[in-house]
Amino acid sequence: MAIDYGLKRIGLAVCDPGENFVSPLCQIEATPKQPELLISRVAKIIEENGVEALIVGLPFNMDGTEGPQAKITQKFAKLLAENFTLPIELQDERLSSAAADELLAGTDFTNKRKKARRDMLAACDILQEFLNRKHA
Repeated sequence: MAIDYGLKRIGLAVCDPGENFVSPLCQIEATPKQPELLISRVAKIIEENGVEALIVGLPFNMDGTEGPQAKITQKFAKLLAENFTLPIELQDERLSSAAADELLAGTDFTNKRKKARRDMLAACDILQEFLNRKHA
């Protein structure tokens, strides 16, 4: 399961067992001040979907350096590692949100509906890039 971690929303995506098809799963509200609530939500989603690994998008700056959001995301990945025994991988997510915006640009969705889908589509991009790298 790929995770596009944001301070307001978290987008999730999964793939089939053969790792051929990536699909948006859901979006959950980020609860930075209540990490136990977030872990509980993620645990339920992991169980319901038979998740075998967590791929967390790491937001590097365009020049490859780590900015403040990358450090926040690494703390989140550490929290996941402390609570789950699943493998956890970090995946460069540069341009994943731009890819999501490009997909949504051709739709008739309102801005609100686009925002509701953006994080899930970014998670799809993160997972697809991870799978491409894994199978290269």
